[in-house]
Order: sequence, then C-alpha cells, then structure tokens
Amino acid sequence: MKMKANEIRKMSATELESKLVDLKKDLFNLRLQHATNQLDNPIRIAEVRKDIARVKTILREQQGR
Repeated sequence: MKMKANEIRKMSATELESKLVDLKKDLFNLRLQHATNQLDNPIRIAEVRKDIARVKTILREQQGR
C-alpha cells in the first residue's frame, strides 16, 4: 500500500502534516511489533520509512514556493 508521489502532491500542507504524524505512529507500532517478534512482514517498516521520506520531500517542495 505504498503511496505515490503524485497522490501526495495533491494533498494540502495540513493534510501532509497529519499524514506524517500517522505514518510516524505506524512506524513506531511496527518497530514495537518487530522488537517483540510479532511482526509478520518486516519489509513494511522500510515501506513506511520511504512513505515518510516522500511526504517530507513534498512538504519541503511546497514550502519553497
């Protein structure tokens, strides 16, 4: 369920900020599950980290305008 850059670009800055908070919560929960050996798909951690990077990149681009 990877996010696409063009989908992210359609969001407003406030939507991106809230999405970033949600993704960070997801990442925390995934790390917690991984530490307790309850995580089924460890690749999901990398996907969430890349989604966070995408959102941050788009936010920086919008701030530059």
